[in-house]
Amino acid sequence: MVKLLLHIEGLMVFLLTLYLYGFFSFNWILFLILLLAPDVSMLGYLISNNAGTRIYNICHTYSLAIVIVLCGLLFASASLLAIGLIWTAHIGMDRMFGFGLK
Repeated sequence: MVKLLLHIEGLMVFLLTLYLYGFFSFNWILFLILLLAPDVSMLGYLISNNAGTRIYNICHTYSLAIVIVLCGLLFASASLLAIGLIWTAHIGMDRMFGFGLK
C-alpha cells in the first residue's frame, strides 16, 4: 500500500508541475531537453559509490528543487522558476515509476 501511495504522490507532483509549467507558458522543448538533466548526478558514481549516492540523493530530493522554484518566484526569475519546475517534475516522474533515493 505504501508503495502505491508513493507512486500516486509522484504522479500528482508530476501532473502539478506540468500544469504550472504550462500556466506560466514556458517552452516545452526546454522542458523535454532538461527533464532528464538531474540524472547527470549519477556521474558522481565515477568518484566513488559513497559520493555518487550522496550527489544523486541531493539532486533527487524535493527540497532543493522547491527552493529553486521559490527563488524563481521570489526574485521574479522565469528561468529559475522553469528550471525548478522541470527539476520537480523529474523527481515526481521518478517517484511515479518507482525510482527512489539510493
